[in-house]
Amino acid sequence: MLRSRSYAPSVALTPYIARHYVFSVDAPDSFELVDQLLSETAFIRILLKGDWSGELAPDEWGNVGPMVFFGPNSKPFKVRVRGGFNVVGIALCPAGWRALFDQTASDFTDRMLPLCELWGELSNRIFAAISAINPDDDAAIVAAIELFFRERLESRGWQSPNPAMMAFELIARNNSITMISDAAAQIGLSTRQMERQCKSTFGMTPKTILGRSRFLDMASAMRGLSHPSEEQLAGLRYYDQSHRNREFRRFIGMTPRQFEQTSTPLLTAGLELRNLRKAEDAGR
Repeated sequence: MLRSRSYAPSVALTPYIARHYVFSVDAPDSFELVDQLLSETAFIRILLKGDWSGELAPDEWGNVGPMVFFGPNSKPFKVRVRGGFNVVGIALCPAGWRALFDQTASDFTDRMLPLCELWGELSNRIFAAISAINPDDDAAIVAAIELFFRERLESRGWQSPNPAMMAFELIARNNSITMISDAAAQIGLSTRQMERQCKSTFGMTPKTILGRSRFLDMASAMRGLSHPSEEQLAGLRYYDQSHRNREFRRFIGMTPRQFEQTSTPLLTAGLELRNLRKAEDAGR
């Protein structure tokens, strides 16, 4: 059974780190799990145990080592793990992208690559430090990760997060049926400015971001992880069955009925993390 734990970042790193998490499964070597990721943010994943690989092309699997950077997902990204596994992850805030990376987020959309290609030797030092910590000591692991993030931010001058993108992230996560023009007006940008900034920080257009959020809201309700009111659920429903099928195939590669009948433990864990962030938003 998949065990997941997640932790909020320290206050200073909140604009840059969305959430820390640990996923683990105790399983025999014969165990195999194939699932799909559909993350709202880029992720860094530290693979401490397990044979992980991603589908680079249809039926073509590969891995890039233990320090993995996953770009933001505009479509499902299929992953496979064999045997028991232990993964430490860091979900990154789109608004803080430029403080951590040189290239725009759109350069990495739907890609998986070694973190060392982006962060060089720092990536190797992170892995060495985390590997030396007791894997059950989540607090020590999170503290070590945050020290390295502070080092990265300090080396780049602690650039401030993008306030408009911080505002848009909240809109997308908590009101996915917002019209693009309304969202742009709320954050004080023209629609063209918002599209440019979204591609730079989220890695995709506002239309894709809101469409993905709408799908994730519906998926969360279908999995029983959220309980929207009838009015809220009515707003999330698609225009017709054809539209619903098209959006589900786009974001999860299945029809709604297939999704209802398919176990997706990694995607479901991601939905749970997302709901935690929505709860945090509501408490602010």
